[in-house]
Amino acid sequence: MFFACVNIFFLYSCSSKQNESNFDFTTKFETSNGTETSKYHEVINFYEKLAETQNSVSIYTMNNTDSGEPLHLVTFNPNRSFESEFSGERDKNILLINNGIHPGESDGIDATMMLMRDLADGTIEAPKNTIIATIPIYNIGGALNRNSATRTNQNGPTAYGFRGNARNYDLNRDFIKSDTKNAKAFAHLFQIVKPDFFIDNHVSNGADYQYTLTHLFTQHNKLGGPLGNYLHTSLMTQLEDSLAKQDWDITPYVNVFNSTPEKGFTQFMDSPRYSTGYATLFNTLGMMVETHMLKPYKQRVEGTYELMKQFISIADKDAELVKELRKNAPSNYKPGSEYPIQWTTDSTQTTTLHFKGFEGTMEPSNITGSNRLRYDTNKPFTRDVTYYNYIKPTKNITIPSHYIIPKGYWDIIELLKLNKIKYTTVKKDTIIASEVYHIKSYKTVNTPYEGHYLHYNTETETTSEDVSVQKGDYLIDTQQRGVRYLLETLEPSAPDSFFNWNFFDPILQQKEGFSPYVWEDKAEQFLEQHPEIKKEFESKKQNDPEFAANWYAQLDWIHKKSPHYEKAHLRYPIVRVRG
Repeated sequence: MFFACVNIFFLYSCSSKQNESNFDFTTKFETSNGTETSKYHEVINFYEKLAETQNSVSIYTMNNTDSGEPLHLVTFNPNRSFESEFSGERDKNILLINNGIHPGESDGIDATMMLMRDLADGTIEAPKNTIIATIPIYNIGGALNRNSATRTNQNGPTAYGFRGNARNYDLNRDFIKSDTKNAKAFAHLFQIVKPDFFIDNHVSNGADYQYTLTHLFTQHNKLGGPLGNYLHTSLMTQLEDSLAKQDWDITPYVNVFNSTPEKGFTQFMDSPRYSTGYATLFNTLGMMVETHMLKPYKQRVEGTYELMKQFISIADKDAELVKELRKNAPSNYKPGSEYPIQWTTDSTQTTTLHFKGFEGTMEPSNITGSNRLRYDTNKPFTRDVTYYNYIKPTKNITIPSHYIIPKGYWDIIELLKLNKIKYTTVKKDTIIASEVYHIKSYKTVNTPYEGHYLHYNTETETTSEDVSVQKGDYLIDTQQRGVRYLLETLEPSAPDSFFNWNFFDPILQQKEGFSPYVWEDKAEQFLEQHPEIKKEFESKKQNDPEFAANWYAQLDWIHKKSPHYEKAHLRYPIVRVRG
């Protein structure tokens, strides 16, 4: 638990800390001339020693991960006090840097070690308005599973960790569903830190081009409002310009696979299953760094270092502006207002990139005989490329004042608690006028995806009902910091809703049925007693040949119209209360 971390705080942060050490803070990356990355225990030891010798650095032991090892949090804060780091009334913003979510993509691990050291020893000027926090290695199980072969497309380092965690989950698909202890530990940490800015360090896959650095900011339309506008028109452009002045060209993440970028490409959609998509739900300004896999490891790490350095400078300069934008962001999500939950690319708005690529051609493969893509790095070019980085909503919902969750859905409540969602419990059985969803249709992937058979294209029908609410059920007010988390998880049609992640699959299976030889007589009697339903039944037989030829479908149709049909089938159990 977090309070156990306080001991570490006092151990490494008190004024009696020794400031002299024989420990060599030169990283393995540096001693190997940019060819190697540090092992997990070497990384943690580095930060522990740094915290022992530098008053500005502390290391906290957080909750356990699937590996059995705990998540760590390291902070740089020259004016250190517990309140200044984690109090809701802190006067500084916080930048949280995540590393090693895919441990084979180790660039950020090494770059951040050097960054925190250089901040602490004064090599880099310390930010005045920003606390720097980092997760040294998020996927600890993957980091411990080292090899030199699984990153087939990547140019170094010599050995690295594996993408899957200790239970072989891809952690950058787990932030909403939280199947892993890693994701639960991250949410716990995130809700304590409450970062204003978030960087997640990665290495790209896909096309070849001249850039070492690419950025993947969270989608600005989805972030929305003045905060999204600031990210798109100010933070991103400032970062690009500042890096250019340091001779580090950067471009948006090249979302292209086995094709050439000059044909144009779309911005990657970071839904809440991803780290930056999750951060967006709490109005945190998020960005993934995506270095280019084919560039030398030394070059990639140095680029990541410089990018973080420039980002810190911008974040520090704009600290007051960002604090105000984030403070005002929840006002956009009032009961009765529209909230978009499904999106599509808006091809009427585009950005032109002056893209630096390599000529790519299709030619016969020596292996398969079919055409294969080959890039010629001896033929660089700069061309205007269309970048589709605007999206528009295709489905909206009206924000309710409350959600009601039956007490039996304890798994949902546990995730809400983890994400600091406030709630009250119903004090006595009562009736509440509510909106109820029934699942109209959905599709399901054909192969397993991160431990689930994910649903998509979910459509619902809404009815207004007087709902019986039991004592102990949960009443969730939407007017709180986590309103977007509630909307994206509890609205079934949202792409990363709990429904789409299979939390409610039991409602999709009918629990009670009928024996045809018994129901035949009862069905006939039911139709005679309900002539309007009988008329509808006869019309359907007349106009639907497939239905007319299927005797069981006919009996089932009548059964579903009768009181015998269970109300729970396809009825979404979480209901909405309008304000």
